[in-house]
Amino acid sequence: MSAAKPFGISKMEVWNAYLAVKANKGAAGVDQQSLAEFEGDLKRNLYKLWNRMCSGSYFPAPVRRVEIPKEDGGVRPLGIPSVSDRIAQTVVKARLEPVMEGLFHADSYGYRPGRSAHQAIAQARQRCWRYAWVLDLDIKGFFDNIDHDLLMRAVRKHCTCRWMLLYIERWLTAPVQMLDGTLVESLKGTPQGGVISPLLANLFLHYAFDVWMSRNCPSIPFERYADDIVAHCETEQQAEWLKSALAQRMAECRLELHPVKTRVVYCPNGQDRQPTYPNKKFDFLGYTFCPRGAKDKSGRLFVGFIPAVSSKAATRVRATIREWRLHRRTGGGLEELAGLVNPAVRGWIQYYGHFYKSALHPVFNCLNRALGRWASRKYKRLRRHPRRARNWLKRISHREPSLFAHWSFGVRPS
Repeated sequence: MSAAKPFGISKMEVWNAYLAVKANKGAAGVDQQSLAEFEGDLKRNLYKLWNRMCSGSYFPAPVRRVEIPKEDGGVRPLGIPSVSDRIAQTVVKARLEPVMEGLFHADSYGYRPGRSAHQAIAQARQRCWRYAWVLDLDIKGFFDNIDHDLLMRAVRKHCTCRWMLLYIERWLTAPVQMLDGTLVESLKGTPQGGVISPLLANLFLHYAFDVWMSRNCPSIPFERYADDIVAHCETEQQAEWLKSALAQRMAECRLELHPVKTRVVYCPNGQDRQPTYPNKKFDFLGYTFCPRGAKDKSGRLFVGFIPAVSSKAATRVRATIREWRLHRRTGGGLEELAGLVNPAVRGWIQYYGHFYKSALHPVFNCLNRALGRWASRKYKRLRRHPRRARNWLKRISHREPSLFAHWSFGVRPS
């Protein structure tokens, strides 16, 4: 280190951060510089970033605001940093994450190495069999409302590195470029879309929720994936008390529980002892937990509180299938269609087929019908004969069951 470069950051750290950003891809920031354009003068761009970070003269660009549609008709705001800023954030994350990992709660699953949404869902499923009540928590606009002062207090508790603290503060306070091009000052929140944001959000909720629960409600287990949280209670009264107590706790942390989406849910397994209770299902990480018929290992039927792909997720999948407009892609053959749809279908199977696989069958039957319409339109002998087109596809699915990923999954034309 020298007076000109007081901060000890190696060039290898910046290089490794670039490789991580390259693997994750991502959109351009406010400078409209894509990853490919950044790589057009890679050596110079990385050296410039390293030099500025080492000297303390690095200042992030404004964050570009984009909006993603939500199921309820609203939008989810995302903040997209520039390529350089994503690399800089990855440098800090690589140093900070190992420190935080030893701190975080065992039931915190979101955005952590070696942990997954499926692990959180599996744990919730097991606990729903043991506990009859769930508090389904929703924090209103969590990422947009994180208090900067409280967050930096938590960061300083575990990080004394001067340049890391300096740059984290600069990222938090970087202005946001709105859709119309205007710049808005950032007074609270950490943008979804930033590399460092999930780690900072986890740290904030570690103290706002995890530590508070361990101290005040050690007998109430929970699963938390970022700000998606379910807590398991023994009685309705305990769940209602927890709801009230957490509303007060979130207010202390300058957050707010969503008044409608935060609900107490009854989880019947077998005999339903609360037949008139209004809430008997909840969504968690794209799965709906509710009473479903199932078979045990000996083949006997029973009713259990089991997760399966949520109706919202299934609706999104069907919408994507419609957007493909397969019936109009008659220029190629089935192999070409398979190349188009299989990457997405494999992803759906990998995520939503992990629990209660049969719930995906109606969704993939929709895809089979789309393929039938494609066949009817492409081949003259199949036009105006839907059944003949289905039988043609059925024969192919038996001859080449691995052609389409959902055929291998067991959902063939019928």
